[in-house]
Amino acid sequence: MASFGWKRKIGEKVSRATSQQFEAEAADEKDLAGDDDANWVHATKRRKEILLEDCVKKSKELKDEGADLAESRRYREAILKWDEALQLTPEDATLYEMKSQVLMSLHEMFPAVHAAEMAVQRNPRSWDAWQTLGRAQLGLGEIALAIRSFQVSLHIFPMNPEVWKEDLSWARKLHEQQKATKTESVQALVKAKELAQEPIPDYDFESDEIVAVCAAIAEKEKALSAAKTVVIVSASGTVETVTEKDNCPTTPDETLFIRAR
Repeated sequence: MASFGWKRKIGEKVSRATSQQFEAEAADEKDLAGDDDANWVHATKRRKEILLEDCVKKSKELKDEGADLAESRRYREAILKWDEALQLTPEDATLYEMKSQVLMSLHEMFPAVHAAEMAVQRNPRSWDAWQTLGRAQLGLGEIALAIRSFQVSLHIFPMNPEVWKEDLSWARKLHEQQKATKTESVQALVKAKELAQEPIPDYDFESDEIVAVCAAIAEKEKALSAAKTVVIVSASGTVETVTEKDNCPTTPDETLFIRAR
């Protein structure tokens, strides 16, 4: 029978120098792969930066085109330009603020308030966004909210005379008128309620004065009913007024032409 011995390991036939050369080549390939990964990440990041720069550039062009259209009162076209720009730069608060102004010019107050709120959310430090929001709220009848928005705008930019002298002053005047109107309405309602709750006076219908007045009215009515007035027109055209009494009626003669009461 043939005898079997232990098999040698594969690595035992590889020399030490060959093994070291293999390890060195593997390390070099690993470094090259790492460099390729780094280059790929850098290239991807650069492409994103270039794309973002292109979006910002295109958005600015659309914003300027919309502003020119708004100056020409072509408001709908301006909104379309700004909406297209917002697709490229959705965090641009200026686009929302400009859109809100145009919507107010179109008397679309709900969308105007929404656009101004979006502008404030994206840039809470924008005093003109707060001013536009206040004007939109004022157009919607929300006077108290408008006053608060104008106050925030002044807090950010205290030296703005337009907000101080025009917007906030006008809003406060409207607020005072609103309070006065509400006060008058409440007073009128209270007065009407008090009048409704007042008891009906308890008149004494059996008093001597009431009895005397009723008796006098009855006597007058009796006298009027006892006497009747007759207008007689004769054939010759003569008009004569005759008073008849129930107990002694007047009998006209044969010359009677027309008789009217």
